[in-house]
Amino acid sequence: MDLSKKTPENIELMIEEIKTKLRMASGAAMQASAFSVEQYEDIQDIHDLVMKKNNLSISEVESLVTELGRLRRQS
Repeated sequence: MDLSKKTPENIELMIEEIKTKLRMASGAAMQASAFSVEQYEDIQDIHDLVMKKNNLSISEVESLVTELGRLRRQS
């Protein structure tokens, strides 16, 4: 997978991998379509961090979910 390209498909892939890794119970609330390509670098940074770690503490998960919530498009 080539995450160097800022595409909606790559955003979707990264969001799905983040949700899986974080074991998000409310994953349905975190739809890839809620994110803009303008936030690509921020999403990629979160994705890279999540994928590097074997285990995440509860506080780390909460912080990451909060940050993803901040990046979501406001409707």
